[in-house]
Amino acid sequence: MTTEVTREKTACVTGASGYLASLLVKQLLDKGYIVNATVRDPGNQAKISHLVSLPGSERLKLFRADLTTEGSFDDSINGCDLVFHVATPVLFDSNDPENEMIKPAIQGTLNVLRSCTKTKTVKRIVLTSSAAAVSIHREQEDDRVVTEECWTDVEFLFSEKPPAWGYAVSKTLAEKEAWKVATENQIDLISVVPVLISGPSLTPHVPNSSILALSLLTGNDAGLKAMQLASGSISLVHVEDVCRAHIFLAEKESASGRYICCAVNTSVPELAEFLSNRYPQYNVPTDSFGDFSSKHYTVSAEKLIKEGFTFKFKIEEIYDESVEYFMAKGLLQK
Repeated sequence: MTTEVTREKTACVTGASGYLASLLVKQLLDKGYIVNATVRDPGNQAKISHLVSLPGSERLKLFRADLTTEGSFDDSINGCDLVFHVATPVLFDSNDPENEMIKPAIQGTLNVLRSCTKTKTVKRIVLTSSAAAVSIHREQEDDRVVTEECWTDVEFLFSEKPPAWGYAVSKTLAEKEAWKVATENQIDLISVVPVLISGPSLTPHVPNSSILALSLLTGNDAGLKAMQLASGSISLVHVEDVCRAHIFLAEKESASGRYICCAVNTSVPELAEFLSNRYPQYNVPTDSFGDFSSKHYTVSAEKLIKEGFTFKFKIEEIYDESVEYFMAKGLLQK
């Protein structure tokens, strides 16, 4: 539904062909925004077809941009009211995470913020961070509550190098750099800190985060176990709610700082029990976790909720929609 309030506003979305960003583009178009969307190759039809076919795509313009090329975001950001910086390199199997993820993430964030300072029209920048930037610590304490005050222990990650450590470092350092630049240049910056995202995707490929979220159903729980060991919980949110939170915070004048976006906190054993009961046809094992603890951290979205945001999707809806999506993709039997 188009609204008069936002009809004439223009928003830039970086990394627009990805899982979260493409749905964000859709929601912005649905609200009547003009959208400047950056992709690495606007000529690659296979990578952009899900964008150019969206309702309202006559208000969508694609721009070529690369995180590591200074100035490449200038044209897409020039004249925009809002900027959503979603783009980030994700290479979990990288042999050189420092050069393939960490440095490009930091450089890309700096390049986007620099482009924003060149135009007088940008009112607010919304940065997509990650729970990987708040929840990983050397000391695991029972019943920890993770809030926006928390930061992941980067020194621990560099020294121990647990699975996916490069991604966690990249998100932590990129967000810290964004806050440093925003403070120095008096930029109105908001960061959204989502937990593990699942739900249907507009992209041709199935997102890694959904594959991880449904791994107990597909028969490979190693990634979820590693996640709980590293971060202290299995915390989940629906992709639609994450996009809604981005727009909500962009438009909410009173919003400031970081906002964790989390609908569900659970553990691997608890999640297995839930999935076994809800989808018995997939024979999810519930007794194969040994001493794996059912205790978990709480990743708190209290600040976002107090701002006035309401989550639409609880754990049942997150998984019902994700299972239906996986069946449609042939990754689960009907």
